[in-house]
Amino acid sequence: MEFPFIYVSIKFNTNLVRCNSTMINLSRDIQSLSTFKRNTNELIAQMKESGNPLILTVNGKAELVVQDAMSYQKLLDTITHLETIIGIKKGLDDMAKNDTQCLNQFMEGADQLK
Repeated sequence: MEFPFIYVSIKFNTNLVRCNSTMINLSRDIQSLSTFKRNTNELIAQMKESGNPLILTVNGKAELVVQDAMSYQKLLDTITHLETIIGIKKGLDDMAKNDTQCLNQFMEGADQLK
């Protein structure tokens, strides 16, 4: 599933990546899996403090993204909120095009699908 509202822009001169409104520090937030295993508690504390996920690499390639639970819940809440806005916009667009049906017609159609 694609999320068109998520964007990434890179600023090479500051070694930072902007993902939504969060700044990801390329030298701090990308670590090898081995480093994560050795320094788990320290890196968890870093994620909680910064709110940024860690990108973990295996053999120099990004393989995993690790995120603290609070930041992940915030991400899920944001996605739910945006999906709600998209649904409302679609409903308003349908109303503007008079592409609607009354509740009784909808329920009859739903009953036929059972």
